[in-house]
Amino acid sequence: MGKAWYDDISAVKGDMITVSGYFSTFEGGEGAGKTTVLHAVGKELEKQGYDVLTTREPGGIEIAEQIRHVILNPANTKMKKRTEALLFAAARHQHLAEKVLPALEAGKIVLCDRFIDSSLAYQGHAQGLGMDEVFSINQFAIQDTMPDVTLFFDIEPKKGLDRIAENKDRERNRLDLETIQFHERVYDAYHILLQRFPNRMYAVNADQSMEAVAADALKQILSYLKK
Repeated sequence: MGKAWYDDISAVKGDMITVSGYFSTFEGGEGAGKTTVLHAVGKELEKQGYDVLTTREPGGIEIAEQIRHVILNPANTKMKKRTEALLFAAARHQHLAEKVLPALEAGKIVLCDRFIDSSLAYQGHAQGLGMDEVFSINQFAIQDTMPDVTLFFDIEPKKGLDRIAENKDRERNRLDLETIQFHERVYDAYHILLQRFPNRMYAVNADQSMEAVAADALKQILSYLKK
């Protein structure tokens, strides 16, 4: 079969556009707190004088937000796994081309809530489509553009889901209908990715206060920026 996708990929920008910024993605299971931490880190970086763009997937721009609504709508229980994977890839390309790459070209620090690793974990591993197959779909979408650094917010699935149950303000979506076994497979997938991308992915202990998690995440990003 030849080399697998993870043997060839690198954390270097591809051929789509020449960039001078810094691309960091925040990953994790449900209830890991990555969204809260992302905005806290973004604000702190701005205080330190950095030009920062915070965004999310799926979404971040009008077209991708419309696709997000289709993907995560709890009413869409008939959606096929491959359909879901393709919709994520479509939203990803539009978001990348319209928002992320122009920001990187302008020299900004882009902090993105989820990127390709989410598809590899959720659709590739947890839903059983295969990481190789899902990466192939996304390779067409991202054209080899990968993050400089990815932070994985590490918390056991049950604890993360307990947080969600306590947070009445959180957006409820179709993923909330999944079983605990599904979320455990997502968690296992991220640990597989940590092993495959040791030079790009770093684990952050998310089973502590949000202040402590944000401090750890900021430290990781600053250590890269100051290299």
